[in-house]
Amino acid sequence: MAYGWLSGTGRRRTAGLGLAVLLCASACSGPAHAPDPVTGQVQRTLDGRAAAVLGHDENGYLAALDPGAGALRAAQRAEFANLRQVPLSAWAYRVTDVSRKGDRATAEVELRYRLAGYDSAPVTSARVVDLDERAGRWYVTGDRAGEGAAEPLWQQGPVAVVRGTHSLVLGVGQEPRLLQRIARTADRAVPAVSAAWPGRWANRIVVLVPASLDAMAALLAAPPASYRGIAAVTTGATGGAGTAAADRVIVNPEAYGVLGDLGQRVVLTHETTHVATRARTSPATPMWLSEGYADWVGYRGTGRTAAEAAPELQQAVRRGEPPAALPADADFGFEGGADRLARAYEGGWLACRMIAQRWGEAKLAALYTEVGGQRHREGALEKAMNDQLGTTPEEFTALWRGYVRDQLG
Repeated sequence: MAYGWLSGTGRRRTAGLGLAVLLCASACSGPAHAPDPVTGQVQRTLDGRAAAVLGHDENGYLAALDPGAGALRAAQRAEFANLRQVPLSAWAYRVTDVSRKGDRATAEVELRYRLAGYDSAPVTSARVVDLDERAGRWYVTGDRAGEGAAEPLWQQGPVAVVRGTHSLVLGVGQEPRLLQRIARTADRAVPAVSAAWPGRWANRIVVLVPASLDAMAALLAAPPASYRGIAAVTTGATGGAGTAAADRVIVNPEAYGVLGDLGQRVVLTHETTHVATRARTSPATPMWLSEGYADWVGYRGTGRTAAEAAPELQQAVRRGEPPAALPADADFGFEGGADRLARAYEGGWLACRMIAQRWGEAKLAALYTEVGGQRHREGALEKAMNDQLGTTPEEFTALWRGYVRDQLG
């Protein structure tokens, strides 16, 4: 699951001083410097490369590369073959900065693309492109992810595509049957989420299935250890008006594969809920509410009891160690260990389950929406709980603690 402006004030001047300043600016300033033509030349090179991607033109794609860079051309030919299977409706580069030293240059580039029928706005990725000049033309000699940017799926191997009724599944290094199974599960998840969540959303998801945990981590630009044991995650920017384009459900094939049918269904419904609620999630939304709501939708209609869905928390309660407070955001990190993380998810789920049972499902969604409509954490939950539930966080926590003991004791 990740903003400012600058203003100034003017001062009144006497008319004479203002005229003097104006005349000095006009008479004393030197001629304006012409923009560096290299930026435009690099942009034209990349524009041709983008047109080749959309036109499935391998020769045009390779034409942007240094003719003498044999290894690069071979690698880019393979990447182009991988990319050809991805259903794209847009692909464009925007050069944001160029650093030149003689006949060599490095460009900071923003890649923007859309998946046909799924992205309502472009997905943006930072790239760094190295170039050499030959006979007045700039050729690409290197293309890599920008600092902190993730690796795209098509750089990991040939992309297999499965289209579901409500889903698009893209996989690398996976059997077609697995991708088809995931598409069927995703197709069940989308209507399940729409039945629970009253807000408007796209009613479709994109699922990426890499070959391994390490490959998943590369898609997230994170260490593999961060996601070991995590079956799936959702990427995308929170907030906005429901047009976020970068929502992707990324499956960890190692952890997802050991789940049964129900577990896989709950996981994909959970992640799909994050996609649906993205525009109504903000920095004001506590993790227990965002993760608890996604789990509540995931388990909704499955018939799972509290004891079945919250085993770690039940063990703590029966040891005489019931939670003293709602899970903090830090409890959802990996630093505290798998047991603490599990208890955090289970506690958030039980909090949302209690709201749905005591105040109703509509009030649960209304609480989520109102909290997420705030930009800052301070006071947001207090106001929303008062408006929607007629209670305070302190009273709610006391009710939740009793509910946990009743359900798990």
